[in-house]
Amino acid sequence: MLVVGAVFVDVKGFARENYMPLERNVGDVQLAAGGVCRNVAENLVKLGREARFVSMVDDNAMGREVRENLAALGVNVEHVIAAPKGMGMWLAILDEHGNLAGSISRQPDFSTLEAYLKENGDAIMATADGVALEFDMNAEISKRVMALAKKHKKPVYSIVGNMGVILQHPEFLHDVTCFICNEMEAGRLFREDLTQLAPEAMLEALKRGSAVAGIPAMVITMGPQGAVYVDNVTGEFGYCPPMDVPVVDTTGAGDAFFSAAVAALMSGAPLSQAVQEGTRLAAQTLQVEGSCAKEGLGKRD
Repeated sequence: MLVVGAVFVDVKGFARENYMPLERNVGDVQLAAGGVCRNVAENLVKLGREARFVSMVDDNAMGREVRENLAALGVNVEHVIAAPKGMGMWLAILDEHGNLAGSISRQPDFSTLEAYLKENGDAIMATADGVALEFDMNAEISKRVMALAKKHKKPVYSIVGNMGVILQHPEFLHDVTCFICNEMEAGRLFREDLTQLAPEAMLEALKRGSAVAGIPAMVITMGPQGAVYVDNVTGEFGYCPPMDVPVVDTTGAGDAFFSAAVAALMSGAPLSQAVQEGTRLAAQTLQVEGSCAKEGLGKRD
């Protein structure tokens, strides 16, 4: 699986007691490597899948550490290049329940990766079985990866971080195999408020919105309410309830869901089964501090 996306440094603040936005809150602050597709690459190898990561890191000790840690996990880092401002930064505040209370991100400078893909993208894509693509790098990278995938007839599974590229280029979603996002991101795409909808109403909004947008298959994750899905090619649709688990840290749960769902789809599973697998891994990730589930998940057939 080719995983194309950014690396971020995650700075997380955990409130110890009742989180008050305008007050000084006592708790814990942690620093770790993150980024949507960095998390996806890690999750995939923990699921027993092969992952080749195409990304950038800073040309310093931290960047080298990120690359070395991924390689130690089993991620192919041949195409993780060092570049000035190669990594972004994500500042996240989590309340006393582990829920995200607010965040700010600083994007990397993607010009070096853009040039690298222009020179090497064709050869990289030729050896892939499929692509997990983070759309929120820049439009040129997304456009190039999508074109290369179409040329080599590779399926593309897309995930977003801030919706910036997709809102400017919704036509990119016409050629994805499956698009997975949360209810807030789907609301921005469909231009309606979906955050208060129950699963049944969300499913109807998904069926309507994805058809209008020309998206072949789409999943909307709803946090503690589960997930809804529709495959506009096969006609499959439905709802998957959540797993009831104690929540420690919600960050990374969406990336885990995406990872397991894509792994299942790449194995030939129907969308309903893929959503169940995504729900399972997301539930495991919710129970630990950090953006990925622990080691030893193993491949699940």
